[in-house]
Amino acid sequence: MFLSTSKCTGIGECIKKCPTEAIRLIDGKSFGCISCGTCFDACPNSAIFKNRYDGYVVDKAKCNGCGFCEFSCPVSSIHIENGKTKGICARCGVCSEVCPENARIDGFDLRGDKQNEYLNSLNLANFITASNNNKISKTSNKKEVVRNSVITDTDNCIFCGRCEYYCPTNAIRVRTYQKDCVKCRICEDLCPVNAINEGNIDHEKCVLCLNCYKSCPQDAISVENFEVNINKSEKENEGTIVSCLNCGLCSENCENESLIKINGKMRFDPSISNDSFEKIIENCPVNTLSESFIAKLDGYCVSCGNCVKVCDVQQARSFKNVSWDGSVSDDCISCGTCEELCPEKAITLKRGKVLVDLDKCILCETCGINCPKDAIPKSTMFKKIVENGFNLTDNRLCINCKICYNICPEDAIIDDGDKISVDLDKCVFCGACYNNCPAKAFIFEREFIKEY
Repeated sequence: MFLSTSKCTGIGECIKKCPTEAIRLIDGKSFGCISCGTCFDACPNSAIFKNRYDGYVVDKAKCNGCGFCEFSCPVSSIHIENGKTKGICARCGVCSEVCPENARIDGFDLRGDKQNEYLNSLNLANFITASNNNKISKTSNKKEVVRNSVITDTDNCIFCGRCEYYCPTNAIRVRTYQKDCVKCRICEDLCPVNAINEGNIDHEKCVLCLNCYKSCPQDAISVENFEVNINKSEKENEGTIVSCLNCGLCSENCENESLIKINGKMRFDPSISNDSFEKIIENCPVNTLSESFIAKLDGYCVSCGNCVKVCDVQQARSFKNVSWDGSVSDDCISCGTCEELCPEKAITLKRGKVLVDLDKCILCETCGINCPKDAIPKSTMFKKIVENGFNLTDNRLCINCKICYNICPEDAIIDDGDKISVDLDKCVFCGACYNNCPAKAFIFEREFIKEY
């Protein structure tokens, strides 16, 4: 619950701004609903539900004003006026934000502060650390989470696709935006008479076996008048490269345990089961997994290092430790997309703060891949963006706390006084209103598309 400290002077700003009229003055001090949940247990119509903040909200469509909640409230906070149930705290935090004396505090934060004081008295490290202007808190004993994988240095990569061609498990995806030669040198590797060197063909050596012609990934080799030619371009290659992150999320979702992680490396046994791999393919953060006719499953990195070996000129592929300390950039809009989509439930959104449990995080980078503002670091070029969506307020649930209005980065929320609506011409479906709403009053859907 939210509490009033001794700083309270009874100004009453919290009372004026509380959207559910759950605060009143007693002996000159503000006192409100204690969020005990008795009303929730007593309601015969299931018209009261517990929200993500551990507060309670009334569903106006289900409430018939029977008064069971009012009569059972131990602190006489609940009252029914004109058929509307008021006095139940949704823990929206508005009272704390508007108090000029900073006298209203979150009981959970107070408990955390007291626990920190106790740990400090024992010379133990804090288990809750705030940083980045209170946007990030780390709820873990770890300072950072680390993952070992093969990473591409995009500054050196020319997107030739050589690593993709030689990857034994098809765990690399390279896209280039031209049809001419991309200098992958595969034709040079495959020429049986060494007639190709640095993109040039020695026609006297060439025996016209057409091995290069048949094997060129770009179809950049042509044959005319019994002569093989490489079609070149003066432009530099442009493109993208995406590869398996070696995060292990696929092995966690593999129900038959045919795909496991041993000593930090992915291993697959096709003899274990013929079950479909649809679930792990669907949940792959970078979309490299696919079903294979022969091997049954492709797209997972086995850390063989072949891509590093064949990238001998550009040296853009290397084994590296990827780490994250849970911090995000100032671009964060507290939209909560990271929490909504985190498969490990390692991220929690709490009134503008992103709480990261580094003990749970496996660095699958789902949060960074889906972050609409690129506020979370990621090592992959794979990205998901919102193509379209649907956003509508349900006034039967809305408590008019205006959190959505204050947090919307696009000014797409319209404050009509006694209700809230959405300007769909401005809405970018970032999810800030939906994920921060204490009353679950948004009917919200969106569609992500892959971009890489």
